[in-house]
Amino acid sequence: MFAILGVLTQNVLLAVHPKPVYIWKTTTSMSKQPTRLYAYYPSDSNNKNVSVIICPGGSYHHLGLQHEGHDVAQFFAKQGFTAYVLRYRVSMYGYHHPAMLEDVQMAIHYVRQKHEQNTALGVVGFSAGGHLALMAGVFAQQNYLQSFDIENVSNLSPDFIAAVYPVVSMQDSLVHLWSRKSLLGKHFTETEKEQFSLELQIPNNMPPVFIVAAKDDNVVKYQNSTNLDKALNIKNIEHFLDIYEKGGHGFGMSEKKGGKIALWREKFLIWLQQKGTI
Repeated sequence: MFAILGVLTQNVLLAVHPKPVYIWKTTTSMSKQPTRLYAYYPSDSNNKNVSVIICPGGSYHHLGLQHEGHDVAQFFAKQGFTAYVLRYRVSMYGYHHPAMLEDVQMAIHYVRQKHEQNTALGVVGFSAGGHLALMAGVFAQQNYLQSFDIENVSNLSPDFIAAVYPVVSMQDSLVHLWSRKSLLGKHFTETEKEQFSLELQIPNNMPPVFIVAAKDDNVVKYQNSTNLDKALNIKNIEHFLDIYEKGGHGFGMSEKKGGKIALWREKFLIWLQQKGTI
């Protein structure tokens, strides 16, 4: 009986969390890195030929893999996306910048190579994962993979980004201190603080951005999002800002946790439809 229960439990876990792909495995100097992707596929009858990489939050220290990762990927797969949860390197295990940016660029490279037929690839991030998703756009022209033995690296820019209650700024007035410490370490320069304040770094070719935040967020100040909105407006970058009075932080896609703000997922799909992405 216990053996049967063990098999059933294992099957349930496999159904929820697919077998991971270690994306650095074939890169000699990085083959032992723990970074991995979990893939969720759409049905053949509902395949929109669009990929999305999901970056959970966790202050760049740990990762909210279930509610900001696997649950989100399952939703997107049901909507016809090929969805990947990115388990990127974090400071809990001794990693700091540039590990996170290397990981998201490697994930973009991997997914583009695997799904060449797909028409678009987006990155969706939550909290510190939102900062990482935005970095994927801001620093897309800086190839952080060039020092590794990786072939055919070309387009590292997402086609769209969703930043949900994102960390954006490293400036003292807006910063989420734990995220800054985890990303940059205890000792960082004023130059680094400015470099990773993404509202100050928006390039002219920034991908379209969908932003969601709540004014009662007591973890990451919602002004991170409004300042990002201003910066995108200055550069005339296509984007959509959705600010709610209530919703807090860390709700992912859960209406139970966030209430109406969790319905951002429906607005996001409409936004992608209006853009012609899906």
